[in-house]
Amino acid sequence: MSLPKTLSTLLAVWLLAACASAPPQTATALEFVLVRHAEKANDDPRDPSLSPDGLARAQRLADSLAGQDVFAVYATDYRRTRDTATPTAAAHATAVTVYDAKRPAAEFAAQLRARHPTGTVLVVGHSNTVPEIAAALCACTVAPMAESEFDRRIAIVFDAQGHARVSETRY
Repeated sequence: MSLPKTLSTLLAVWLLAACASAPPQTATALEFVLVRHAEKANDDPRDPSLSPDGLARAQRLADSLAGQDVFAVYATDYRRTRDTATPTAAAHATAVTVYDAKRPAAEFAAQLRARHPTGTVLVVGHSNTVPEIAAALCACTVAPMAESEFDRRIAIVFDAQGHARVSETRY
């Protein structure tokens, strides 16, 4: 049974139009964004919250990630790290996942790589942990972070072959 020529032509045109308008099927790149918590207040020597400057910086971080597909947000179990991560998590309708600040960096990096094959993952840590985690993720050298440094953003992007490219910016 054959379709009339007009009907088969219309069907062919419709199928071509549908294929042409379909979005490309490309995988989202894998990117880890690592930052130290924002500026802390002097309200609690053991577990301080963020200062007004720190709250503003946490919002700038969220704003800087607004155009990306943030799939996960990690922070240590301290108010200053959770409060730095919260605006980004809220903007992407995801929860902040707490990780142990004392966990070996290589072990945590391996867990991150295994859990997240694509997308953007934010990790908020401390001046003495962020460079170690970044170095473990990229298998490269990452400069130490000064105790007074709150605006350093380390991004590690993996290509399709799993090779890491590291960049550092300020936010």
